[in-house]
Amino acid sequence: MEEQNEERSRRNLVQLVAIIVVVSLLGIGLGLLIDWFPTQASVEGEKIDTLYDVLMVCSVPMFVLVATVVVYSVIRFRMRPGQELMDGPPIHGNTRLEVFWTALPAIMLVSLCSYAYATLHSIEKDQPGQMKIQVQGQQFAWSYTYPDGPGGKPVASDQLYVPLGRQIEFDVKATDVIHDFWVPAFRMKIDAVPGITTNVKMTPKKLGLYPVVCAELCGYGHALMRSTVHVVSQSQFDAWLAKQGGSSS
Repeated sequence: MEEQNEERSRRNLVQLVAIIVVVSLLGIGLGLLIDWFPTQASVEGEKIDTLYDVLMVCSVPMFVLVATVVVYSVIRFRMRPGQELMDGPPIHGNTRLEVFWTALPAIMLVSLCSYAYATLHSIEKDQPGQMKIQVQGQQFAWSYTYPDGPGGKPVASDQLYVPLGRQIEFDVKATDVIHDFWVPAFRMKIDAVPGITTNVKMTPKKLGLYPVVCAELCGYGHALMRSTVHVVSQSQFDAWLAKQGGSSS
């Protein structure tokens, strides 16, 4: 009888492992196939999307493992009629199993945190040819200032133009309440906080028009606080900046 129970336990364990592996592979494959995000249009966005994929590949098997064990336990060890007043059998924990399920998540968390930190450190590095743009948020609009305009004079605009392939450091401020400067296609965002200047770096890699939105609830007009970033070639950007400088003078 004892041998039969051990054999049944081994079969159950093999079935559980098979279910966990198959469902995990299906979940990872589905997660990687689904196009979750808008168009990726920045160098930093590549690293952010890769980080997301790594997190998903690690988290899906953990979720499947926990969910499978919970469902199996509910089915296999559920209370039967007549057992309402009975205690469970007096068993001792499996020390090796407890060490494993404590060490594995700890190692995974430390590894993922280290990778996330390395990714953040990488995208915050200054690149050659970097330019600055000052961003100001107010209820309910964005405005932009180019401090190095024609003749060294600043140029102000309500539209954001940036050159392709050049890192831009955005110095972000707010005049009233907290806003959040976000370009979904660039995957980068930063809070705009009254009284301080925050900054974020983005490097456009794809020509086109992309929305700029506020990602912090800032009042009744929050949903309308939108702008557009125009990613153009360096020559087109220089021509646009020169035109804006001429018109502002």
